[in-house]
Amino acid sequence: MGVYKRGNVYWYEFEFAGSRIRESSKSNSKRIAEEAERKRRRDLELGINRIAKARAIPLFKIAAQRVLEDKRRRRARNTAELYKYALKPVVEAFGSKLVCDISPEDICGYQTKRLGTGVSARTVNVEIGALRIVLKAHRLWAPIADAVEMLRERKDVGRALSYGDEKKLIEAAGKSRSPALLPLLTLTLDTGLRAAEIRSLQRKDISLAWKEGTIESGFITVPKSKTEAGTGRTIPLSRRACGALTLWLSRFSLIEPDAFVFPRHSVGFTGYKRKAHVHGVRFDLPIGQWKKAWKDACLAAGVHYRWHDLRHTFITRLAERPEISEQTIMSLAGHVSRSMLARYSHIRNQAKRSAIEALEKEALAANSAEESPQKSPQLDTGDKLVLN
Repeated sequence: MGVYKRGNVYWYEFEFAGSRIRESSKSNSKRIAEEAERKRRRDLELGINRIAKARAIPLFKIAAQRVLEDKRRRRARNTAELYKYALKPVVEAFGSKLVCDISPEDICGYQTKRLGTGVSARTVNVEIGALRIVLKAHRLWAPIADAVEMLRERKDVGRALSYGDEKKLIEAAGKSRSPALLPLLTLTLDTGLRAAEIRSLQRKDISLAWKEGTIESGFITVPKSKTEAGTGRTIPLSRRACGALTLWLSRFSLIEPDAFVFPRHSVGFTGYKRKAHVHGVRFDLPIGQWKKAWKDACLAAGVHYRWHDLRHTFITRLAERPEISEQTIMSLAGHVSRSMLARYSHIRNQAKRSAIEALEKEALAANSAEESPQKSPQLDTGDKLVLN
């Protein structure tokens, strides 16, 4: 037993725990074969004594990249994208640190710094959640978990657009450098679709009735939602949404059923008036992010709203109508969280109260009219009262 040569390759052989180990070093160097034998024997000794091997500690940016690659393999594409954006500022802050060197004090300082830039507590918590996933992968989160406190989030951040602000945003979107922003905005306002739902729409998910090159009516069947209640729900299209879709879809020629309604594309500008031109269209991929276009439109309109506020507007306007049942709202909007349902219930109570007050005013007005003195009819002296 020991190191011996077979052909041009050295092999090693030894006995361990009653078993004969015979393996190739895959090298023609005797010295390398001897080192390989010693290392193999030591690995077996560590394993049988349950002594864990020392692991190399990577830099945080390398560990984060490995987590992202793992999420892309195992999770849905939208989940992987969420981790990608959540980890970006975290990597900027901790990328050059070893994962074992990140302390609770570092995390607290990161939270304070991010809040100072105007980022919401919700966003910071999502970023810390992504950092936690990276540390968990190296079993480094549990020792510091009790010392890290998540920020308190506001539960009432959702706002419904006023009709005045809606008009300003539609005008700004119509002038946007992104031709897709106006149809995206209009469709979201009138259907309440989430951003991920509208991105995943394919041509086969929209049933349209065309007449003379214009969409007259139609409805959307949501193919995939974040909740079971939202998947498969159908939403009729308003006339405004039909008009916006007509302008958008007319930019493209024949569209296959599997093509995305809002495909990945690039925007260029041609002519003296710098008219927007859509090119490089990939119907097999959904549109990317439109955060910058939305931010620029809000700035031009002089307002500040989140994109998700468009969905909040849709549900709020439904809730303000007492004649629309909660079942209909849930059918159109899909799942609504308990906290938001409580808020919408408050809106519905206000709307119902206003309806009752309107009935009361009408009843009071009618009673007042009946109680007001009326002129008695003037009878001619020659008239006779005839009783039957």
